[in-house]
Amino acid sequence: MTSQEPPDSGAAGSWADYLAAARRLTEARRAASTAVSEEAEARDAADQELSGVRARLAPQHSRLVHDLGVPESALIPTEMDLAQAAQAVAGGPAAVLAALRRARGTADAADAAMLGPAQRAALRPWARNLLVYGPFALVVLIVQIALYLVAPSGSVPTFALVCGLTMPALAFGLGWLTIGFVYGPGKVDRTPIVGAIACLTPVLLTCMGVGVQALFR
Repeated sequence: MTSQEPPDSGAAGSWADYLAAARRLTEARRAASTAVSEEAEARDAADQELSGVRARLAPQHSRLVHDLGVPESALIPTEMDLAQAAQAVAGGPAAVLAALRRARGTADAADAAMLGPAQRAALRPWARNLLVYGPFALVVLIVQIALYLVAPSGSVPTFALVCGLTMPALAFGLGWLTIGFVYGPGKVDRTPIVGAIACLTPVLLTCMGVGVQALFR
């Protein structure tokens, strides 16, 4: 006697096929979600890298034109340059990010080529960072002088205390972030001691000025 397949075997097989299809669909959705997330992260990283590269290229352009006498026409990309750039970024945000990182490396090499040995030795991290901390410290000095001139006589100590505590810290923090933005990514020597001295100098100058003025009253 030939054994017959149970009546519900067809339904069980269909259910197994359904479960397998559902698992494949879940895996496909998970893979698509991961791909979208990675693409968004690469796009954000590429935007940040683009800003950093632009910040590096602007002073290089000025140095080439004004200091080294390179004509503007020599800095305009050729059709071949544009075609190579389009090909380099054709793979989506990840390819754009990789191309921008290569561009940053090229900018670093260009800086090394344009600066002579003496200039490279002089442009040590503390001197380079002082070019960033210095302007923020100058803003602190200007604001403190302006507040001192407009503040009522009785509130000068309060203004001095508030500005002396907050503004140098703010200038130091902005300088710290700017150095990482311009000279990053990666480990960057921010020379915090030099930054702290530069950002506290306006406070010392203001205190000295107030003290000298008080002596001659």
